Amino acid sequence: MSRIGNAIITIPAGVTIDTSNNVLTVKGPKGTLTQSYDPIITPVVEANVIKFTRANDLGPTKAKHGLYRALCANMVKGVTEGFKKTLIVNGVGWKVAKQGKKVVLNVGFSHPVEVEEIDGIVLDCPSATEITVNGIDKEKVGQFAAMVRGIREPEPYHGYGIRYSDEVIERKVGKAAGSKG
Repeated sequence: MSRIGNAIITIPAGVTIDTSNNVLTVKGPKGTLTQSYDPIITPVVEANVIKFTRANDLGPTKAKHGLYRALCANMVKGVTEGFKKTLIVNGVGWKVAKQGKKVVLNVGFSHPVEVEEIDGIVLDCPSATEITVNGIDKEKVGQFAAMVRGIREPEPYHGYGIRYSDEVIERKVGKAAGSKG
């Protein structure tokens, strides 16, 4: 049995869930998210909980059972609390600044790099070396944070680059000054 798929999701106050036409719609105080689902999985909404049942015990069906339950749990969390990723900029003279709806990054290139907010994503710069990516869709937040990190990925010798706040960069030893022959 799928342990994740069998877990129930408690629906907080102010959140409504609609399951018509094989589309799961979650509405909450921060917005609305939708996700289509396979009809082999059936979401059942009772009072203030939602649980998922499956039609059979085949392998792919079990996998979808856990998948749709996890997606729904993330949707409920997104419309109530939201998701946040923090990026750290590390480099000599490197800095970031927010200008309107875009963030300007000075990260060692000959020109500043501008990153604009997309629909559903809010960027913020709490300090000159931090960027926060906020939104209600976990997938969008993660993808956008990865795109910003990809502008200047961290290198292993000095640790320069853009990294996640909880990411650990494994450092390498640089070239040693040794004696010649």
